[in-house]
Amino acid sequence: MNKFKRNCVLKYRKKLIGGHSFFIIEVKKGNNMVQKRNYQKELEQILEQILHSNHIPTLLLHSCCAPCSSYVLEYLSEYFEITLFYYNPNITSLKEYQKRVEEQKRFLKEKTFLHPIHFLEGNYNPKEFLEAIHGYEQIPEGGERCFRCYELRLTKTAEIAKQYKFDYFTTTLSISPMKNAEKLNEIGCRLQPQEVIYLVSDFKKKGGYQRSIELSKLYGLYRHCLWNITCIVKIIVDVNFQSKRHKIDSII
Repeated sequence: MNKFKRNCVLKYRKKLIGGHSFFIIEVKKGNNMVQKRNYQKELEQILEQILHSNHIPTLLLHSCCAPCSSYVLEYLSEYFEITLFYYNPNITSLKEYQKRVEEQKRFLKEKTFLHPIHFLEGNYNPKEFLEAIHGYEQIPEGGERCFRCYELRLTKTAEIAKQYKFDYFTTTLSISPMKNAEKLNEIGCRLQPQEVIYLVSDFKKKGGYQRSIELSKLYGLYRHCLWNITCIVKIIVDVNFQSKRHKIDSII
């Protein structure tokens, strides 16, 4: 048993309102025990309930790219009728954006799923991203700049989910080892409209990330420079923000 497992205790408790079940892991840090939610366990509980119902719910799934969506679609299509929502204004190169969109569409055509997968492309406007991260351009990867990008994409996903009356919405982003699943779920739950449920997740768990690599190789999916997460933002500053010129050398 490794050190992490020795210092962790898996607990289960009920939320006081609504009866939702939380799985809590307690991790020992120094002399303190820190509680962390186990989002994969919570997801499994929801999927188990769906499996024993007579209803196939609808899910609006935000996708960051074809490789990351591969395992998530394979996994969740067993339980949901999915509409894949491709909304990524953080890809500031139009040529790169179009290449990733086409790769996403190709994967949906080539792979067979239990339930239908629909495709919805969001509005492409990199200015939305640049405005969202304004003032945070130099923040290292994994910090507030990333969190603002999470919120931008999840906000739009929540709006679409509410507009078209989906049962659930979520994102593929948590499959990446470079993405903060706790923050993603925090934002998703906070943005959750009254009529739609945010599907908590940590898709990298249970071999999800490794499976996405296998599927990417199997289908020959284009894998952009995602795992290096190198962001170089050069901004020529003017007194008025509206007249700033943004040059993006490489941004994911």
